[in-house]
Amino acid sequence: MIAIKATTKLSSKGQVVIPEAIRANLKLKTGDLFLVYGKDDTIVFKATPEPSKDEFNIILAEAKDYARKVQLKPADVTSAIKKVRHYK
Repeated sequence: MIAIKATTKLSSKGQVVIPEAIRANLKLKTGDLFLVYGKDDTIVFKATPEPSKDEFNIILAEAKDYARKVQLKPADVTSAIKKVRHYK
C-alpha cells in the first residue's frame, strides 16, 4: 500500500476529516472505529476493524474458557465494571 500525505484541520467540535485519498487508499468507510494515540505533538489514528462473526465467536470462546479456568463469577465482572466506572 502506498503511503499518502495530506493535511486536515480540527473543527470547532473537535472533529478531524480524514482526506478522501487516504480514506480510499485504506478502504475506510463510515462507522469504522479507530484507536487514537497522542503524545507531545503527535497524534496517531489506528484503524480497528470490527472482527467477523467467526473471529468474534473465537474470541468469546477463549474468554469463556479463561473465565472458567480462573473461576470468574458474574459478580466479579459486575464488581470490576463498577470499579472501572468509579461507582460506589
